[in-house]
Amino acid sequence: MTIDELRKNGLILFEAVVGSRAYGLATASSDTDIRGVFYLPLESYLGGQYIAQVANTSNDEVYYELGRFVELLSKSNPTVLELLASPANCIVYQDPIMEQFKMQDFITREAAMTFAQYAMVQVRKAKGLNKKINNPMDRERKSLLDFCFIIAGNGSLPLIAWLSSRQLKQENCGLIKIEHAKGMYVLYYDQTQTLGYKGIVATLDSTEVSCSSTRREETLCAYLFVNHEAYSSYCKAYNEYFSWVSARNEARFEGTMNHEQGYDAKNMMHTIRLLQQAKEILCKRELQVQRSNREELLGIKDGAYSYDELFVWSHTLFEEVQELCLHSLLPAVPDQDKLRQQLVDMRKHLYHVKI
Repeated sequence: MTIDELRKNGLILFEAVVGSRAYGLATASSDTDIRGVFYLPLESYLGGQYIAQVANTSNDEVYYELGRFVELLSKSNPTVLELLASPANCIVYQDPIMEQFKMQDFITREAAMTFAQYAMVQVRKAKGLNKKINNPMDRERKSLLDFCFIIAGNGSLPLIAWLSSRQLKQENCGLIKIEHAKGMYVLYYDQTQTLGYKGIVATLDSTEVSCSSTRREETLCAYLFVNHEAYSSYCKAYNEYFSWVSARNEARFEGTMNHEQGYDAKNMMHTIRLLQQAKEILCKRELQVQRSNREELLGIKDGAYSYDELFVWSHTLFEEVQELCLHSLLPAVPDQDKLRQQLVDMRKHLYHVKI
């Protein structure tokens, strides 16, 4: 099912412009994001062909099926709460049936905490991004040989340097595993290449070393340690880093690099916004989507603060939200029974069912 099909068949119940334009934080380069609610045709719903969400290819237009929308409302999901609280000038279409959902029914302690907790997830993401930005990885991938070391005296030498200094080849080496010593091997060398040694690794992308058969009369050349744990951690970090590189928004990344603060400033702008909204839910008993502090938030986006300053600011706000929650008289969660009955009544109306 596509958004065009939803529109053509009159299945859309609500749609609004969301994101930076709804927050009042749009700039010349801002995209236009749309979120909405639709309902499935009766035959699809009863026939077990449930579709929870429909989106376009770029994911900047997303529509939730009515049942999914109610499910997310019941969990105080920040995205759907903001959709429900859309400013009037951002609402593109609203079916009268959607007026059953009153924003005040969802002003709860849970709502405040979901906003705050989501914000803190963004802090952790920004920290991870901060690490990626300030610790770029070489595109050329290291091999297991880079994590192998020759035991020498009271220390160790990198295997690659040790082989190079002796003009030896890893392909001519033979390894025997030392029992009860994790990662430890006896290393032999075949100068004549007649003993059938398998080398230290079969290929440079091997994830394990190769063991060979040796004869008793062969002379031990060295002891080798293979740091498998470090290699495994490196491979994981490498994959994560270059997955991030391939998926990142280049325009947003360029903005991050331009302000030279070493973190995703847009991410941290939304972190502070979410925490301020959480406080407003508890103090003002309302969800304010359009922000009154545009200049302050855009200053964060432009890199006016260091990551450490924003880290402290966000944690202070989070602690304030937690303290306010302890003393708030707001309901703990939305009325689940009322929500379920609203969904039943709405489906009866939409499907012209009389029970």
